[in-house]
Amino acid sequence: MNAVRFPAWLRANAEHYLLVAAQQRVARRHGMPAPSPPMTLKDRGFLTFFVPIYRRLPWGLRRTVLQLMPGSHRRTWAPRERKPLGPAV
Repeated sequence: MNAVRFPAWLRANAEHYLLVAAQQRVARRHGMPAPSPPMTLKDRGFLTFFVPIYRRLPWGLRRTVLQLMPGSHRRTWAPRERKPLGPAV
């Protein structure tokens, strides 16, 4: 089994629990049934601590933290090679 690196684990879980919290918020706002309540300690920890803290961080601080963490969001794209297409006329 491949060991998942911490930044990848954190990103995957953060995305998941931010989505769950958003679904709960939208369901509550529209009077619909929400997703099932958190069951595990990890569920409760992310939904009780991580999501509220993350949502209160100003965007500039969030961006700085994301830039400091290794991961796919730091990849740079190679510029596309420009080839002349031929005469315009």
